[in-house]
Amino acid sequence: MSTQSKPVYLKLRDMIAAAIIDGRYAETEMLPSVRALAAEQGANPLTVAKAYQQFQADGLVEVQRGVGMYVVRGAADTLRARERAAFLQEEWPEIRGRMARLGIRAEELLHDA
Repeated sequence: MSTQSKPVYLKLRDMIAAAIIDGRYAETEMLPSVRALAAEQGANPLTVAKAYQQFQADGLVEVQRGVGMYVVRGAADTLRARERAAFLQEEWPEIRGRMARLGIRAEELLHDA
């Protein structure tokens, strides 16, 4: 599924996951409020809430009523492992096929980096 055809809540989910993996939303720290993230991203608060609910259902964040939502310990490692597996299973075969069609060798990419 291309980024353009993804529903907004999945795009937000990917953005939040990347922020957790990168440490911008550090483990044990509070996530931005639904309203704050919605305003920042120009999204509907209900859409942000749906993305946050997925992280809560996956056990990656926990809610402290009246305070906010926190990233749990180990969330970055869990997300990194999931994202890596998804990349290798879903994206890499397509990239590898395109590289073969274009005659691009992995060694070329390493030298250009």
